[in-house]
Amino acid sequence: MVDDVKLFLEYITVELGLSPNTKQAYVRDIELFQKNAEKDLRQVKRSDIIAYMQCLKNRGYAPTSIARRLAALKSFYRFMNAEGYISSDPAQVIEAGTKGTRLPRVLNLNEVELLLDAPDTATDEGYRDRTMLELLYATGMRVSEMVNLKVSNLNLNMKYVIAFGKGSKERIIPLGKTAIRYLDTYLNVVRPKFLHAENNEEKHLFLTVYGNGMTRQRFWQIIKDYGQKAGIRKELSPHILRHSFATHLLDNGADLRSVQELLGHSDISTTQIYTHLTNKRLRLIYDKAHPRA
Repeated sequence: MVDDVKLFLEYITVELGLSPNTKQAYVRDIELFQKNAEKDLRQVKRSDIIAYMQCLKNRGYAPTSIARRLAALKSFYRFMNAEGYISSDPAQVIEAGTKGTRLPRVLNLNEVELLLDAPDTATDEGYRDRTMLELLYATGMRVSEMVNLKVSNLNLNMKYVIAFGKGSKERIIPLGKTAIRYLDTYLNVVRPKFLHAENNEEKHLFLTVYGNGMTRQRFWQIIKDYGQKAGIRKELSPHILRHSFATHLLDNGADLRSVQELLGHSDISTTQIYTHLTNKRLRLIYDKAHPRA
């Protein structure tokens, strides 16, 4: 890794507190750009970045992917310029163009019930899986937040969980009675069976049968398997319960600011994507029900 990228990585780690995944993505995007540009990052001109954006577009990259890569370059060159390593910012006035509006996939209420009912709660693994699904739908937290939960982040008496989002931002999320019921049994009956003698100090809330913390990759496979078992035709991802959580709250009258806070979005424009889903649903209802639609 070149020295300038190392300096930038140190900056976004110490000053911005970005998550490991975001830091890796930024560094990867910068290194891919440098490989394409075939020149020192300090010698890059505005035309080089524009040519790179056009190259990505010609290769069929999605607008969201192009915008993300430009965001990494903008952050990098803003840092380089502010620290005096370069005299001007070559990325300052470049825009990626429209990102498009790609609506997130959500489950309807019946599909949520089918998915939640899919695990066999008569088994320890099944009960753990049901608890994870219930927690995700009850809180709307990111899967990365869930798998990183510690037992100490739960307070079942006060009915809340503490999640650590992007940039290690902490937020308190209320828990519903169903999630509390499953969590209580999981903590006191199921989880102790997953603790192994050699690592009985493991503090992760959700454990594998080997006593290790659950991973995002493993949960991805779990939710896909249960989706197939439940007969859900939609392509499932770990984020689908988060999207469903937000959409169903708005459907039932929750205000946008409250949903933003529950999801941990720093910008309300990120939360507004869910209003497109609820507006689309209302349009379908109107077209179907109104005599002059």
